[in-house]
Amino acid sequence: MKLSSRLSSSQIEMVRVVLGLVAMSAGCLSVGCSSPPESKFATQSTGTVQVKRLPDGSIDDQSKCEWRGRQDRETTETAGPGAIMPNVRRVYAVVGTGVDRQRVLVCREIDTNLDGVKDVVRKYNEKGESLFEEADANYDGKVDTWLTFSKGRLAEGKLDTDFDGNPDEWDYYTGGKISRIKRDTNHDAKPDRWEIYGSDGKLERMGVDTDNDERVDRWDVDTDVRHAKEMQDRKEEDAAAEKAAKEHAQGDYATSDGSGDGGADAKDGADAKGGAKDGKKTPPKKPTPKPADKPKK
Repeated sequence: MKLSSRLSSSQIEMVRVVLGLVAMSAGCLSVGCSSPPESKFATQSTGTVQVKRLPDGSIDDQSKCEWRGRQDRETTETAGPGAIMPNVRRVYAVVGTGVDRQRVLVCREIDTNLDGVKDVVRKYNEKGESLFEEADANYDGKVDTWLTFSKGRLAEGKLDTDFDGNPDEWDYYTGGKISRIKRDTNHDAKPDRWEIYGSDGKLERMGVDTDNDERVDRWDVDTDVRHAKEMQDRKEEDAAAEKAAKEHAQGDYATSDGSGDGGADAKDGADAKGGAKDGKKTPPKKPTPKPADKPKK
C-alpha cells in the first residue's frame, strides 16, 4: 500500500514541507549558505539604504557622533524597545582625570527601523541640554528633518515632506509649544502659506500667498476662534471700564467729605489766614498805640 493512501491531504502537505526544508539544508551544507549579520536587519527595513561594511569587517551604521578613534570619547550600546540587537548608541565626552574624571553626554543616535543604519542623531552641549537633531524619516539614507533647541526646549523645526533634499515646512515654537508654521505647498522653495497657532496649540488663522510673491494675500480665520477671542476682549474691556468707574466714584466721595486732597488744602488755607487753629478762633491782635507828640515850647 502506498504511503499517500494512509495519510490525509494535510499530512501529505506537511511531509512535503519537511522534505523541502531537508533538501535546502543539504544544499547549504554542500555549497555554504551562511547569511551575513545585516540580513537580520534588512528583513525589517522599509527604506532603500544598502548596509555596508567598514575595513575592519564591522557594519557601517553611518554614525554621525564622531567617536571612532578618539581617546576622549566613550560609548555605550543598548537595545531599545522592540529591538534584539543594540540599536541605541550614546557617546560621552571624558572630562578631567583621576577623582575629577567624569562623562558628559554629547551625542545620541538611534536605528529606529532596525536596518543596521542610524537614522536619528541628537547632539548636546556641556550641560547635557539638547542642541539640535537630524533624522531620516523615510529611511532612504538622506536627512529630511532638522530640529533646533534653545535651552533644551524645541525652538524650530525644518521638514522635507517631499524628500527632494530641500525643506518645505518651517515650524516655530514658543515655550516648547507650536506657535506658527510656514509651508511651501507648491514646492518652489518659497513659503506660500502661514499658520498662526494660539497658546492652546489650536490653529487661529492662516495666511495664503496667491501670486507667489512671498506675501500674504488673504487671511483665513477660524470663526469659532475669532468669536471666542472677541468675547474675551469684550470681557476685558468691560472689566477695565468697571474698575475705572469705581476709582472715579471713590475720588468724588473723598473730595465731597473733605477727606481728600482738596479738603486738606482748604483747611491749610484757612489756618494760614489765621481763621482757625486747633479748632479754636484766634482773636485779632490789638494795634500798638503811637506815642503822643511832645508839646512845643
